[in-house]
Amino acid sequence: MNQNPQGRPNHYPQNPNARAPYSGYQRPAGYPAPNRPQQRPAGSGGYTPRPPQSGNHRRRRPTRHRSTGLVLLTILLIAAITTVVLVGAVYFSGIRYQKIVAEDGSTIKFFGRVDDAGLPLSGKLYYSDGLEADVDLDKNTVSYSDGSVYEGELLDLRRHGKGTLLYENGDRYTGDFYLDEITGYGKFEFVSGDIYEGQLINRKKEGQGTYTWANGATYTGGFVADLRHGKGVMVWADNSRYEGDFVANLKEGSGVFIFASGDRYEGQFVADQRAGQGTYTWANGETFTGTFAANNLNGEGTYTWPSGRTYTGFFQNGKIVRADGENS
Repeated sequence: MNQNPQGRPNHYPQNPNARAPYSGYQRPAGYPAPNRPQQRPAGSGGYTPRPPQSGNHRRRRPTRHRSTGLVLLTILLIAAITTVVLVGAVYFSGIRYQKIVAEDGSTIKFFGRVDDAGLPLSGKLYYSDGLEADVDLDKNTVSYSDGSVYEGELLDLRRHGKGTLLYENGDRYTGDFYLDEITGYGKFEFVSGDIYEGQLINRKKEGQGTYTWANGATYTGGFVADLRHGKGVMVWADNSRYEGDFVANLKEGSGVFIFASGDRYEGQFVADQRAGQGTYTWANGETFTGTFAANNLNGEGTYTWPSGRTYTGFFQNGKIVRADGENS
């Protein structure tokens, strides 16, 4: 058995290339000891080194959270820039908003395109009464949400001057407009076939005019608040005719009524009936001059025949009640 230099048996064959057994590190003489951090016992309040960690468990840097105020400020800045861009795009495209206040306090709002002078060209109209309209000033047309369409002159987005208004039901008006109202002189053509031509105020017949019914009857004369009022001539479809005073569509006052049969009455009228003093002449030549009530001979009067004979007396409901005398 081989022995090592100390005289102990060596159980391993000696290999000239084998490393000598590790007998502990010995610092060479004169070599200074390295400066190593002094380890402190746990719980001493000092720094305790952590054991080395693998590459997958390295310490991460703490994430810095952005300030909430900065985020909000950024959002507001982006929104402001976007708004400015949109407003600028709308402005340079010619889109404008305008508001007109009428004399009665009602309003018209416009949103749409304008020309270089800032005058409206096309867009939407919003009225304070809830009505809406599409306006195209290139064609001078306004199409309303109620189905009516206007074509004609405009002033401050209101119908003013000459124009035509076509209603949804087919009625048509052509004539004067004043600040969006039918006022002045014009002509209404109704789907019923009736026609009115004359003076109007706020769409109502007011002043002098002529109304023609579809059946051929006509009235020419004064109107007040859409009613026949004042002096006028009414001709019915059967050619009977009245010329005289009207009050609120009724014959009232003095007038002459000529019947289709040829009879004629000239005298006073009350509530569309012959009442008061008057003369009735029949087509055969007979006449009565006296008092009338409810379209009949009522009261004192004289009845004359074509032969010249006369009868004076008291009449009631067209019949003789008492005779004062008879002349042959």
